[in-house]
Amino acid sequence: MDAVKCEAFLSAVDCGSFTAAAEVLGYTQSGITRMINSLEIEVGFSLFVRSKKGVVLTENGKAMVPVFRDILHAHKNAEQLGADIRGVVRGSLSVGSYFSVSAIWMPEILKRFTGQYPGIKVNLQEGGNREMARWLGEKSVDCCFCAEPPDGTGCDWLPLFKDELVVWLPKEHPKAASERFCLSELADEPFIITSPNQDTDQDRLLTKFNLNPDIRFSTKDGYSTYNMVAAGLGVSFNQRLISSKWKGPVVELPFEPPQYVSLGIAVPSFRETSPATKKFIACAKSFIASLDIGA
Repeated sequence: MDAVKCEAFLSAVDCGSFTAAAEVLGYTQSGITRMINSLEIEVGFSLFVRSKKGVVLTENGKAMVPVFRDILHAHKNAEQLGADIRGVVRGSLSVGSYFSVSAIWMPEILKRFTGQYPGIKVNLQEGGNREMARWLGEKSVDCCFCAEPPDGTGCDWLPLFKDELVVWLPKEHPKAASERFCLSELADEPFIITSPNQDTDQDRLLTKFNLNPDIRFSTKDGYSTYNMVAAGLGVSFNQRLISSKWKGPVVELPFEPPQYVSLGIAVPSFRETSPATKKFIACAKSFIASLDIGA
């Protein structure tokens, strides 16, 4: 089965229309239509329901998504391995990342990586644990910078560093001068939560200790949460890494007992990892090691 047709199909799935898929892949709309029509003839059934608003997968089309992703994944790996054997370093990567890693470390990692391998194109996708687990399961990304995936996810995991979770307090908070913040006291504070019910580090810690704080506000972004804490609207917590470059009237305190999150790189399968992905992981490991952060 032609990998180019599979790529056209998957792009149409992601974009919701043949026209948008054509723009992404650099084809004409009629070219995408011909490839999809040919693919439908090949499999023997319709993959999309067409309308003026775009395209929607049929039930049979939904069933074929993981199959076509596997075909495209295998094709890309074969191309990259061939180029690697010939000594020609080229290819493409899709990398999922925490927003914090993306903003603070990824620029330097990409600078180093593209300096060594200018022929490898990197597509960065930002998200949380739940989104990245889905991307890994779909094999729509080659690797992800994330917290350790829960058991049963089915992906492979490489721990790289351990980050401490710290509580954020307004500067005028009565406990701002304390050395530590008792974890159980979260239940006594007005709380600002970031991206609730998305398997975030906050969700995991609150669930682990069966904590039910008084949630006053919710946000979709850690920076928004940080600024709401600075305004005195409540307390929150997150990785120490995420606010390392932020400035504001916010006091960070370690928890008592101390709490950590293991961060690293997850891949759908180390056995099937492409040469370009292996090079990227090696570059990331080298950069993180240079920061002298304990794994």
